[in-house]
Amino acid sequence: MRKVVVTGLGTISALGPDAASFWKGLCDGASGIGPLEGYSGQGTSVRVAAQVRQFDAAAHFEPKRLDLLDRFSQFGLVAAREAVGDAGLDRNGSWGSQAAVVLGAGMAGKSTEDEAYRLLYAQGQQRFSPFIVPRAMANAAASQVSMEFGITGPGLTISTACAASTHAIGLAFHLVRAGLAEVALAGGSEAPFCLGSLKGWEAVRVLAPDTCRPFSRDRKGMVLGEGAGVVVLEAEERARARGAPIHAEIAGFGMSSDAGHITQPSEEGAARALEAALRDASLPPDQIGYINAHGSGTTANDLTETRAIHRVFGPHAGALAVSSTKSMHGHALGATGALELIATVLALRGRLLPPTANFLGPGDGCDLDYVPNQARESVVDAALSSSFAFGGLNAVLCVRRV
Repeated sequence: MRKVVVTGLGTISALGPDAASFWKGLCDGASGIGPLEGYSGQGTSVRVAAQVRQFDAAAHFEPKRLDLLDRFSQFGLVAAREAVGDAGLDRNGSWGSQAAVVLGAGMAGKSTEDEAYRLLYAQGQQRFSPFIVPRAMANAAASQVSMEFGITGPGLTISTACAASTHAIGLAFHLVRAGLAEVALAGGSEAPFCLGSLKGWEAVRVLAPDTCRPFSRDRKGMVLGEGAGVVVLEAEERARARGAPIHAEIAGFGMSSDAGHITQPSEEGAARALEAALRDASLPPDQIGYINAHGSGTTANDLTETRAIHRVFGPHAGALAVSSTKSMHGHALGATGALELIATVLALRGRLLPPTANFLGPGDGCDLDYVPNQARESVVDAALSSSFAFGGLNAVLCVRRV
């Protein structure tokens, strides 16, 4: 099997419009979380969010194209453009015939749907734009990316809630490793902020009223985020032959299903995915130096994830650095795994581990090294990035420094 490397990175997030600002924010322990904007007086109790602020879609897209683009597709395209540029790929080149695109989305075009339902049920409107379905469908971002870059190989969308973009990158990794594609654009995008979505999340009762404090005492839940993360994956031989920048190697990918509760996490399920990633990478547990944890900030997830790490790593768990970057960029649902994988790649490359921000001291049962509040210099050769989703769907990527 071929080695697969990361040659391009692209993000748009609450920490900024690109990968450089994303990484700077993580290194600084900056917060992209702030007061929820745009919903004053609309009856939602959600007070804080990790929004992409001051985003001007017209600066990125022609007006006619915007008619076809929900906000989540806009984010996906912006991140994909940056990743392709970072990889040194010609936007009009012939590589598209050898390429795949695999993107994740948990909620997809909710803004488009929400506005259509408002017009129908609140205002009685009966005639609608023919663009509603092409804007709202879950595969809209992946299809738009494939058209933008002329990608004629496999094109797929993965929708596995909060694990969607981790699953997407893992599947793209398998496609390239198996020789079914030479290049893959992979990641995810999400734009969940609309009144209907906010009311739905409000009802789940997992949102924090103040900020996100993963693994910390006095943690009160997750904070919704938005944005996109896209990576370019490439067969190592091809990347080196064209002199491409190589950020890291994707060494392994593991998946599991809890087959249990629809929302409550499972220690056993998480552990199986962690073990599967290590096995796929042919790495023993003691070779891992860092885990970018799912770390959502909920009482149940953080304790369960800590226990799963102890189960898999045994005595080595105490030597691991574990952090949750959701404390800064929020929980971007179907995009969050891609953002976290990019954070992990940059941590290995930059020899700097991003912190768990807002940390007040360990919560009950949370007894690992969570890199509290400040980034830490450290040379790590191998790391994991974990996503554990509603529905009991778990995905873990293993990354090696090059």
